Amino acid sequence: MHSFEYFCPTEIIFGQGAENCVAEKIRKHGGNRVMILYGGGSVVKSGLLSKVEELLKAACFADLKILGGVKPNPRLDFARMAIREALAARINFVLAVGGGSVIDTAKAVALGAANPDLDIWDYWTKKINAEKSLPVGVVLTIAAAGSETSDSAVLTNEANGKKMGAITPRPAFAIMNPEFALTVPHYPMICGIADIIMHTLERYFSKIEGNEFTDMVAESLIKNVMAQSKSLLKNPKDLHAMSEIMWCGSVSHTGFTGLGRDRDFSAHKLGHELSGRYDVAHGASLTTVWASWARTVYTVKPERFANFAEKIFGITDGTIDERARAGIDAMENYFRELGTPTNFSELGIGVQSDDELKFLADMVTSGGTKKVATFQPMDRDLVLKIYRKANH
Repeated sequence: MHSFEYFCPTEIIFGQGAENCVAEKIRKHGGNRVMILYGGGSVVKSGLLSKVEELLKAACFADLKILGGVKPNPRLDFARMAIREALAARINFVLAVGGGSVIDTAKAVALGAANPDLDIWDYWTKKINAEKSLPVGVVLTIAAAGSETSDSAVLTNEANGKKMGAITPRPAFAIMNPEFALTVPHYPMICGIADIIMHTLERYFSKIEGNEFTDMVAESLIKNVMAQSKSLLKNPKDLHAMSEIMWCGSVSHTGFTGLGRDRDFSAHKLGHELSGRYDVAHGASLTTVWASWARTVYTVKPERFANFAEKIFGITDGTIDERARAGIDAMENYFRELGTPTNFSELGIGVQSDDELKFLADMVTSGGTKKVATFQPMDRDLVLKIYRKANH
């Protein structure tokens, strides 16, 4: 194993009925004036939002501020509005009831409310630092982004279409009842599954060798999510399959599946510009570009891709190069079987002009002034080459 630092302080409460402890956990972390953030749709229809509200009121949490309307690809303007509301209500705890977009918004609100002189976008663009944050709790409703245990969050600036990630404190606790994840509509569910797999794939492809246990963890997680997703597609009410996927989602973005190596996140760099500009689902943007990225860069370390092909798909025939390419094909075919897109047309944005692709490449690389990612650092020309491969 190579050197690493690992600290994941998020308390996990997992299983049926887990939400019943929400008041106790908020109080444990010093909260008494709570803002509840949610998106809409499933948390209202499932009754989870009203249940959480009733649990908190029964525990004498009288000062509740409840804000709905968080959208996928969480918006900067909404976060700014919620920060103003949190400051006016003197909130000291932020509770996210929902998935990754709600959790990411909660992280932004917690930072903004604890640093009232801060413009949150200046933090996201690394112009300033924030010294403190309010605690954040999560009642998770979808197996997907892993934001409930991660040290990062994304925001989309609608003014310029830029979607960016930032380092944030991890949530204090995450309450995870897989029953509620079964209420999520089909397309968000499969995009969430893709996102889980991508969080580990983005850590798996590295030039750093010698982290054997980390590799085994990563490979097992990917294989388990793939197997359980196939069961869930056959039976959308399969609670066991969903419980496995939900826990894998949290583990996949803690950093545990990448210990001892760098974090590449090439597909995220490429996908963020698609979801920011076209407002498409995050997980879908990742599967749209992954195979095009892999086919463009696998020759940097074909042995790594060949190993992936063998461990995940049992591919052992052929040369290293042939096995590497067969593994990429197999992963792309899995994404198609799952129902997620693998090119621009399947994503629903259609074939784009070359000028549009150049604009996207400029967005990824700040006008060609920087390279991104680590497995194969991508300059503007390489980003453009990958987008062109996906543009059909």
